[in-house]
Amino acid sequence: MELRMAVPADAAALADLGARSFVAKFGDMYTPEDLDNFLNESHSAAKTAKEIADPAMRVVVAEAEGRLLGFCKLVMACGWPEHAQGRRVIELKQLYTDPDTTGRGIGSALMDRALEIARDHGADEVQLSVWSGNDGAQNFYARYGFGKIADIHFMVGEQRDDEFLYARML
Repeated sequence: MELRMAVPADAAALADLGARSFVAKFGDMYTPEDLDNFLNESHSAAKTAKEIADPAMRVVVAEAEGRLLGFCKLVMACGWPEHAQGRRVIELKQLYTDPDTTGRGIGSALMDRALEIARDHGADEVQLSVWSGNDGAQNFYARYGFGKIADIHFMVGEQRDDEFLYARML
């Protein structure tokens, strides 16, 4: 497996993987209309291309033999300043793996790289949000030293999901 920074040519594949991963984990929670609108807004190739080109973001891909296995997106700014504990906070926006490759260490490799990028950027805190019912992700983040610091929410169309804000000091 190789980890590398995303390039513009990755946008469509990243958007597809993001949408497939989201639907596999959460698709049955939403009305078809809310899900379609969310995917079109959040996991489109156009949006992903903008994120790859954005100097305020870092998008890392994991691949093997030309196959995209996962990715993570970092926003090099604080997502929730009202909950910041550090002085230079960044947000881990997404960490997704292909639903067919879960459990192969891809998420761990991406998390290690995300924390490395955060340190190299001079961050002293990383924040992320996780759905309140996603025990597996919460356990994964806890293994990396993240802990819950606030209750927040996340909108998917008209549906409001209860989320937890997690953070880790570096």
